[in-house]
Formats: sequence, structure tokens, C-alpha cells
Amino acid sequence: MALLEQASTLGPLREKIEAGERLDLEDGLAILESDDLLSLGELADLARRVRGGTDEVYFVQNLYLNQTNVCRVKCKFCAFAATRKQEHAYTITPEELVRDAVEQCAATGFTEIHMVNGENPHIGFDFYVDTIRSLAQALPDVHLKCYTASEIHHMTTLSGLTHEEVLRELKDAGLGSLPGGGAEIFADRVRALIAPGKEHPEIWFHVHDTAHRMGIPTHCTMLYGHVETYEERVDHILRLREQQDRTGGFLAFIPLAFHPENTVFERRGWRHTTGADDLKMLAFSRLMLDNVPNIKAYWIMMGMPMAQVALHFGANDVQGTVMRETIFHAAGARTGTEQQIGELVRFVREAGRIPVQRDTLYNELRRW
Repeated sequence: MALLEQASTLGPLREKIEAGERLDLEDGLAILESDDLLSLGELADLARRVRGGTDEVYFVQNLYLNQTNVCRVKCKFCAFAATRKQEHAYTITPEELVRDAVEQCAATGFTEIHMVNGENPHIGFDFYVDTIRSLAQALPDVHLKCYTASEIHHMTTLSGLTHEEVLRELKDAGLGSLPGGGAEIFADRVRALIAPGKEHPEIWFHVHDTAHRMGIPTHCTMLYGHVETYEERVDHILRLREQQDRTGGFLAFIPLAFHPENTVFERRGWRHTTGADDLKMLAFSRLMLDNVPNIKAYWIMMGMPMAQVALHFGANDVQGTVMRETIFHAAGARTGTEQQIGELVRFVREAGRIPVQRDTLYNELRRW
């Protein structure tokens, strides 16, 4: 039966991949509807190599920071956000944040700070500019990958500035790139169900498009495994691909599995995605996103053993050391909150790949 399915649905995909042809909506649905997981992995690895991929697998030494968890939006999938009156709410001053980051850098020598926050309505735009400027001055050799498109849009509300003006001030202060969060699923139906207070997807695209045209690279994501359909997953990916055609500013794509613990969805019976689901999504991402060079297997979400397997399903990046990740752990992630470089190197080697430590912009720093 598997051979029959491969001949009828995956065979044409292989022909397209080998010919360098772009996959379409129907191809995307065929991938997601297929149960031939091993063939999908083999196809994704073929696509990676046909498009110039090598045996190198990248990781970055990075520190995760969350300056505030106070948020105006009540996203139903989020276990991180708080209102100001809740006991676990916090907002860290720029001075405190910088002091902590400097101490951590002295201990570990990270090259990237990855920072996202709640959309705190009780602070001003100057708070963000001061934070970036202070971090850049204290750690001039560290790349600052900070603030989702949703946060950037929130800053326009706080300041009365445009997206471009907000990004210009942050860039002048030392911002290096944007993470890809806030994308969730672009379909209006889904957003109305899981994040009714969040801005329209076109705003997410406008922020990233503006950043790309200003020379600020960004990342892109998809949060899957909640209420979305296969058609909505494919639509999401195709929209990202069209944006990359226009500006070429996405450095990497990260598929993020929905973690339901401590959210309303857990009470409604949702469970974690399976390993097969996660591997299929990585293969799907590599096959469909022919113009985004890097696909990340986010080990903090899936664990390092599964991330090893993912390197044979189209992924070529395992993210990084990820010191102090809190958002996925608030939603039930069981992995550690930090991975030592030696362990990352071992896992990549044992997967039959070449470990390469990179900076945020994928410049090689060291290889094993």
C-alpha cells in the first residue's frame, strides 16, 4: 500500500524536486496527507541537497531573555503572558537586564541575545530603545535579535510612530535582526479562535517587509497543531514564500509545535503533537520553502534525540545553546533549558553531519 501511495502521490513530487520545479498548494496537501514518513524525509533531504545544501548543521551560542511577561493580548495558546496585577508578572529595567546579560556573557561568551516579551501597555517606547542601546553599548560584539513583529507594532501604538520609524530608532540603537514569532497561523479563521486580540497578519508581513527593505534580516515561523487545517498550513507557507520572493530577508524558518499545557486548550483535551507530526512538518517546510535556506529543528521543543532525526528530514540547523528559554517551558516543554556546545556537537556528529558554530547571520565561527 505504501508503494502504491508513493507512486500515486509522492512520485510526482520527486520529479518536481529533481527538476528544480516549485511545489504548489496541491503538492503541499499531498505531503501533509501522506503517511509515508520515511519517504517524506528522504524527499526533504533530497530537496535540501538539490538546492545546494551540504552536510553542515548549524548552531549558535545564544542567551534567551524575556524582559516582561505583562501583555495586553490574551492569546489562548499562551502560557507565558500575565496581567500587571498577577503575582507572577514582572518587568525588568534596562539596567537590571544589562547587568545580568553582561554577567552571563562573561561566563559563557554567547554571540547572540534572543529577546521577546509580552506587549506591556504600561511602559513607553523609550523603554525599548534604552534597552537596545544599553545592551549594544555593554556588549558590542553580541548580535541583538529582539522583538517580534507584534511587539514592533505595539511600539507604534505606544509611540505614534510608523513601523519604519520604530525600526529605524531601534536599528540606530543597535538592533541586529527580528525573530519570527507572532506569525502563529495567518488564516483569519484560526486567529479569531486562538488570538482574537492580535493584529491582522498583513501587519506581521508589513513589519517584516519594512525590516527587509531597511537591511534588517528576520526569521519566520508557524505555530501548528491546534485548530488549523492542512489547507491553512499550506496557505501560511505559501505566503511566507511569496514574501521571501519579494525581499529575500528571511534567514531561517522555524516550525513550532503547539504546547497546550497551562492553556485553555489543555482543558479542552488538546495534547502535544507526536514526533511523526513534527518530522512531517519539517519535511513539509523544506519541500515547500525552496527560497529559505535554513530550516531549524528547535530542540527545546522536540528534544535533542528527535532533533537528530530531523536532520534527515530537511533541517540543517538545531538553533543553539538556548540558555534560559521560558516560553515553551511555561507551556509544558520537558527539555532542558540549556544545551552545552559539546553536547550539540556530539548530537550532530552522531547524526552523520558536520557541526558548525555560526553567528546569527550564518557566518561560520568554528567547525568540528
